Amino acid sequence: MEHEDLIQEIMNEHHDILTSSLQGVYIYLDDNHKVCNEKFASLLGYKSAKEWANTKGNFPEIFVDEKSQRTLVTTYQKAIQEFVGSTINIRWKKKSGGTVDTNVILVPIGHKEHTFALHFVS
Repeated sequence: MEHEDLIQEIMNEHHDILTSSLQGVYIYLDDNHKVCNEKFASLLGYKSAKEWANTKGNFPEIFVDEKSQRTLVTTYQKAIQEFVGSTINIRWKKKSGGTVDTNVILVPIGHKEHTFALHFVS
């Protein structure tokens, strides 16, 4: 199954979380296959969730402050490889410059033999 199809399916499957959560939320498969809610996109200064999702390239380098990159990557790897959820502090890069400090809950979720990372950001 193509990754674009998987992202669409996971977005549909978790539609209520993406649209109703009071927190910023994003679901990540890989650097080019991700989805977020409007709250998370707005937090980082994007006009829409679609604009954020369409941003291509190395996720940590584009979205995460250098001092937080290792924390996010290590926590992501632990979630995907060991199926461990975590709470971490992450400083994000805003699209227009500047940063925003957040608390992130990161948990692994499965869908059709793929493991995604579900993030709640506040």
